[in-house]
Amino acid sequence: MEYLERRVGLVNDRLEAVIEAADPDALGDQLGHVVLAGGKRVRPAVTILSCEAVGGDREQAVDFAAGIELVHNASLVIDDIIDRSDTRRGTPSAWAEYGYGPAIIASDGLLGEAFALFADNDRAMEIVADAMVELGEGEGTELAAKPTTEAEYMTLARRKTGALFRASAELGAVAGEADAETVDAFGEYAERVGVAFQIRDDVLDATASTADLGKPAGQDETMDRPSLIQITDLTPEEADQRARKQSDLALEALDGVDLPETDAVAYLRDLAEFVVVRER
Repeated sequence: MEYLERRVGLVNDRLEAVIEAADPDALGDQLGHVVLAGGKRVRPAVTILSCEAVGGDREQAVDFAAGIELVHNASLVIDDIIDRSDTRRGTPSAWAEYGYGPAIIASDGLLGEAFALFADNDRAMEIVADAMVELGEGEGTELAAKPTTEAEYMTLARRKTGALFRASAELGAVAGEADAETVDAFGEYAERVGVAFQIRDDVLDATASTADLGKPAGQDETMDRPSLIQITDLTPEEADQRARKQSDLALEALDGVDLPETDAVAYLRDLAEFVVVRER
């Protein structure tokens, strides 16, 4: 665990530096409230680990890792406004703390700081832009064209969650100067992990408590959100089996790349296993 904590620590240090430099101070306070309240840091961890797995130096990937975490947090601010969720990670959500206007400005600020971290690499900019298009389409689908079948749900999950996971791994592989085929394989791995993550999120929303989650439970039903549980007859156990299938496919994609057995690769495998059994 110390291995992973050191890498996440590098990302946290970079995030703190970005937020400290934000102007005006009020905006920095809002960004810090969102980003520094905690979080699993799964996506930036994937970026760092992917870079190391392809033979790169973790220092090469820190800016990309911090950037993808900023993009993720920007999306969470908007999610909480849409859902009227007043808590996030056990603390008041941005809109609950500052109001709707400042929360939207904070989301914009997070995206601006993120793209500044990607600006020197054309491939990174392309990867993140593609992911944000997918994310926007996913959010639009969730609100305006809700899926009614399992197949439609899987497309939504790929766009809503899988896309940023894919970007996280692709950014790491690009930072490690991997070839295009390897970058794509890492993207496939992470996209599958992201879909499994989203399915498990749906299960936890339906079965866990607010105290356990650190955010309101039961939101999918309350908001009539198209979770896998809500739009199918699947039990939570059956939904978990769907998540496990995605995890298995993620591992297949990773195993399809000729990689030396390193700690980074082992942690990526562990992540694919962890997302389907996590409790929050």
